[in-house]
Amino acid sequence: MEKHLTRIALFAALIAALGLLPKLTLTSGIPITAQSMGIMLAGTILGARNGALSVLLFLFLVALGLPLLAGGRGGLGVFFGPTLGYLIGFAIGAYVTGLVAERFTNRMSFVAALSGAVVGGIVVVTICGIIGMAVMMDVSLVTATGFALPFIPGDLIKAGITAAITAAFWKARPSLANAA
Repeated sequence: MEKHLTRIALFAALIAALGLLPKLTLTSGIPITAQSMGIMLAGTILGARNGALSVLLFLFLVALGLPLLAGGRGGLGVFFGPTLGYLIGFAIGAYVTGLVAERFTNRMSFVAALSGAVVGGIVVVTICGIIGMAVMMDVSLVTATGFALPFIPGDLIKAGITAAITAAFWKARPSLANAA
């Protein structure tokens, strides 16, 4: 139990640290950040349940006001802006990423991690983000989809990096596979 809590907290910290990398904000008001890669890594390495819990811990800290989102944003206000859907999608995406990766016979493989990262970390997070933008910005789903499309190439790169890191991690530490 303590090992799980430590890993959950460690990945919440990793997601926060990835927000320190410089952000690029698009005209939609949605920043491009490395934090989505932390979401993918949480799912592929910790698994569905613990990956989602690490994201929920991160979001709880953001809600408390810690400036952990890209650009030093934090507080309840971020849950009332155009990024709402992405924030909700982070937790769901980490869960789905882990769930997909766990369905493979060898969940430690590059293919398993890449599949999970694409389905959970890109498809799920992007769908949630589009819905959130449409609602919070009072625009159509088509318009919100247009705002989300510029993120896809970078997300694909992050999914590939996630898969490579995950495969290398499991190769270096196979004993942790049973603990996840």
